[in-house]
Amino acid sequence: MSDHTTNSEKIFKKSCTIIPGGVNSPVRAFGSVGGTPFIAARGEGAWIYDVDDNRYADYVMSWGPLLLGHTHPSVLEAVKKAADSGTSFGVPTDAERELAELVAERMPWIQKLRLVSSGTEACMTAARLARGATGRDLIVKFDGGYHGHSDMFLVKAGSGLATGGLPASGGIPESVTSKTISIPYNDIEAVRNLFSERGSEIAAVIVEPVAANMGVVPPAENFLQILRGLTKKHNAILIFDEVITGFRLSGAGAAGFFKVLPDLVCLGKILGGGLPIGGVGGREEIMNHLSPMGAVYQAGTLSGNPLSTAAGIAMLRNLNNLTVYEYLNRYVDKLLGQLVPLFTSSNCEVKINQIESLFTIFFTENDVTDFESAKNCDMEKYARFHKAMLNAGVFLPPSGFEAWFVSLSHTEEHIQKTVDAVTAFLDSES
Repeated sequence: MSDHTTNSEKIFKKSCTIIPGGVNSPVRAFGSVGGTPFIAARGEGAWIYDVDDNRYADYVMSWGPLLLGHTHPSVLEAVKKAADSGTSFGVPTDAERELAELVAERMPWIQKLRLVSSGTEACMTAARLARGATGRDLIVKFDGGYHGHSDMFLVKAGSGLATGGLPASGGIPESVTSKTISIPYNDIEAVRNLFSERGSEIAAVIVEPVAANMGVVPPAENFLQILRGLTKKHNAILIFDEVITGFRLSGAGAAGFFKVLPDLVCLGKILGGGLPIGGVGGREEIMNHLSPMGAVYQAGTLSGNPLSTAAGIAMLRNLNNLTVYEYLNRYVDKLLGQLVPLFTSSNCEVKINQIESLFTIFFTENDVTDFESAKNCDMEKYARFHKAMLNAGVFLPPSGFEAWFVSLSHTEEHIQKTVDAVTAFLDSES
């Protein structure tokens, strides 16, 4: 037991006796990088502190939604004010309408929005809605794409499943996953062939417009445009899973960035500035199939929770200035501009996939363009990298199949700390 993580290790050991694996989401167990996870105590800006009062430069940022950083004053004030009036009502609030309008202002292709409680629920609802609107059964996804843990999507999924080495999940009947087809990401020919053979059966194609659960993998040239064309031609629905890219890739998400407009968009925790929330939105004629207007059922007592909507409104108002994205992109460019020469001079083979402020460092000499090439990266080396960086006070995603996230709170101090930690790691590897 390390002296500087004594309390974390004691708490985690106790947690393992009452919580499966000691965690409430598998990747938190550090299974693919080894060691014991630290126990978070508080966050401040782009720093996260553990219960032993160790401070880490945070590149996880609650898996993306903390664009403003931890404990941003405007978000905290909004949540506290909302809590003073009540934490849950189970009836509509005006904040739900206001949040939906703020989303539609930034993404006008979202003509109607249904709030839910998570990104998983958003994607599950979108697939059900697509099936209900088209009268078809087949859902097409891409290998390594992770759209939450609902049964239909746990087919060749990335992220936590890839981290755990599981091809799928127990507890799911084959009859459920038989209606989901998974094909390689960025494989335009495979998409065309599938639509040629089974286009009339396909209810929807769901895609991360920038894959981020196999590590960051940008779409190939014209990949999204071809998906849009084929789905229109065959009267199928195109769903963008923007749980990662929504309001991060740009103020209008990936759809606005690539200028490819889907029929439905799934959003997650970023809608609540990190609080539990999700949403599915899109074209009015499709959204009107949802109950109580249509026959596609979806419900949830905590959908549109007043604390989450208050945080989401506060966060989106902070994103009105376009310099937000200039700052995020400039930070990443400067960080990588200092890291790349370090890897090069140490003869350490890496491929860095970057698009705007989303990026992943892969330990490989080959291009990473899909799930197969991501799986061929040196994950043992990433585990050593993660451990060394953590010991140096830099918290990276505890899986090589994840994106790195930055915030408006990241500064030159975080860059220098990261550069120093990478330098020490490369020295130890030489």
